[in-house]
Amino acid sequence: MPGRGRPSVVVVPAIEAVLFDFGGVFTVSPFSVARSAGADLGLETELAFELCFGPYHEDTDHPWHRLERGEVALADARTALVDLATARGVDVDPLTLLGRFRRDDEQRDEVIARTRAIKARGIRTALVTNNVVEFGDAWRAMVPVDELFDVVIDSCKTGVRKPNVRIFELALGAVGATADRAAFLDDHPANVASAERLGIRGIVVGDDRVAAFDQLDRLLNGAG
Repeated sequence: MPGRGRPSVVVVPAIEAVLFDFGGVFTVSPFSVARSAGADLGLETELAFELCFGPYHEDTDHPWHRLERGEVALADARTALVDLATARGVDVDPLTLLGRFRRDDEQRDEVIARTRAIKARGIRTALVTNNVVEFGDAWRAMVPVDELFDVVIDSCKTGVRKPNVRIFELALGAVGATADRAAFLDDHPANVASAERLGIRGIVVGDDRVAAFDQLDRLLNGAG
């Protein structure tokens, strides 16, 4: 038969939408900040992470997770976090470990410029962030939100947080894209893995956030 033995050609759909995390993409990673601050206090880095964020690869009833879902106020979550730390034998307010989150950031301007260029190509953009009601004014002041993103999916407003796949479904619906035509950038591997289970192409963002945008450009240009 004609064509027998010819290798099949896999057509990879073009990306029409990019979903971005906020902290760790447009800022230094809050996870790295917590670990570093904990080390300065003599804490094991993973303990410092856990005291702040709990089991972040899951969606649980940990106070930080409830805070990100908008279920509790910051003051109440803070009290609960201090109590959990005390129960672990640690005399620290975990939220103080995040005090360096707004430190000088040499990469932010470049990341903003790269996102602006992506949107200028006609690619739809969404910010998909686990965030806190009381932090809203502060983080929105860091980047030109309305200029960079077509939609914002904020966990504390939607009541659902990463890594729950429903938050990605909300984002895809908001930008009108199917999972196979979307990409997602996040600094936590579990969040990326959750998006990938839907068929979204994921990029784990490391300390060099610009390098992640280089990888994204290759995806947008069909190079992998």
